[in-house]
Amino acid sequence: MKKLIFLFASIVIFSLLSCESGKKTEGPYFGNGFHNGWADQTSIVIWTRLTKNPELNREGQKFLMPTAEEVRELDQNGDNDKIFQAQIPGGYSLEQMEGACPGTTGEVKLTYYPLKDTENRIETDWSEVDAGKNFTYQWRIKDLNPDTKYVLVIEARKDNRSNVSACIDGAFKTPPAPDKTSDLEFCIVTCHDYPRRDDLQNGHNIYKVMQTMSPDFFVHTGDVEYYDNSEPFALNEELMRFKWDRIFSLPYQRDFYRQNTTYWMKDDHDVLRDDAFPGLRYGSVSWERGLDIFDKEQFPSNDRPYKTVRWGKDLQIWIMEGRNFRSRNTDPDGPEKSIWGKEQKEWLYRTLKESDATFKLLISPGPILGPDRDNKKDNYSNKNFEYEGNEIREFLKQFNNVFICNGDRHWQYVTNLPGTTLWEFGTGAGSDIHAGGWNQNDLRPEHRFLRVRGGFLKGSVYYTKNIVHIKFQHFDVDGNVVHEELFSDAK
Repeated sequence: MKKLIFLFASIVIFSLLSCESGKKTEGPYFGNGFHNGWADQTSIVIWTRLTKNPELNREGQKFLMPTAEEVRELDQNGDNDKIFQAQIPGGYSLEQMEGACPGTTGEVKLTYYPLKDTENRIETDWSEVDAGKNFTYQWRIKDLNPDTKYVLVIEARKDNRSNVSACIDGAFKTPPAPDKTSDLEFCIVTCHDYPRRDDLQNGHNIYKVMQTMSPDFFVHTGDVEYYDNSEPFALNEELMRFKWDRIFSLPYQRDFYRQNTTYWMKDDHDVLRDDAFPGLRYGSVSWERGLDIFDKEQFPSNDRPYKTVRWGKDLQIWIMEGRNFRSRNTDPDGPEKSIWGKEQKEWLYRTLKESDATFKLLISPGPILGPDRDNKKDNYSNKNFEYEGNEIREFLKQFNNVFICNGDRHWQYVTNLPGTTLWEFGTGAGSDIHAGGWNQNDLRPEHRFLRVRGGFLKGSVYYTKNIVHIKFQHFDVDGNVVHEELFSDAK
């Protein structure tokens, strides 16, 4: 039924607005499509970017591969000229490299309306994209209706003397009201990058699979891209933006993001580098700039980078922030050392206690229960954040139906701490080639499931008579269920 609804939405769009999608123009285009974020019952943020070309450069030059020692020197010196010279062949520009999707100036206009109320259309004024923010623009839409499918159309033109040069359509759904019972499906993922995609032409296969499911919402838990992986090592802002432009140009990702309600989280690799914390730099980019590029430029922005959203009577989600407020990983462990920060942690404790949702979903960029590798030092299941990790785990034990869903780890797992009600579901990396970091034979007592392969996590809330259920399913990259856990609560 969901697929039929979206097909109908597309027909409605093109009957109302002629995008002239088959007409060749000189741009600007929507090579990165658009995506949304921070949806609640009455508001959402829409992000888009204008590009010189409709698609990424598939025939471009390959990046040079500096040695590990050269990368260390480039990182330490932060010399932009040397960073480019070490990775871009002589005589070529960044726009000529394989995967490039350069931005351009222009204006954008948004039209949106409820799928079942096509007469209630709202159009924004034309607005100029921000060249200082990688030619992006964002709208915060308010006064929406709960539990409603909305259709969007975004148009582009060069300036106010030009005709429309490109048009792109899509949709999103707002959450049901807190008192409404509603079947729901959602998908959660982590850890992608451009070189480790399954399909070299189209991107990550999981997006093709998830689109057939038409989830009510989707969460990316972070490591959306990897600045500190090669081809290129993104040791300056230009290369960081290049990587975002490239991965958002992949057709599977681009098509999925424009058709589904999404929530975006960040982790270390898409701020600066592995295990990034305050005070670090990566090449010429500071910690503060890394946060700004993610929070204010490349993704839908919010007043604060965490949020709780009620999805109907029986499900509430918490989108946690794991970088902005953290202490340095190297600080001594103790009551002052934190990942979430004092304000966010107090907010979480308060809102969890206040919630009367049957199922509470705590979505974290990294693990809270683990287990994780002994040599890691970046999350609550590691020894050097043990003090706060223990405090959080003790607090969560008072609840019967709190479930942790996390990213960051490159293997799929389910953990239940023996003798507790605490469960954690690790989504696993977005492709098989990206999986690793744990021994498949190292099955611990707390593991209910372990699989060192790629895929995604799907959750379902549904009802049978007077019982509400939540089911978690791990899928492989081809859409096959590899494990599931079911929890029920009598109404």
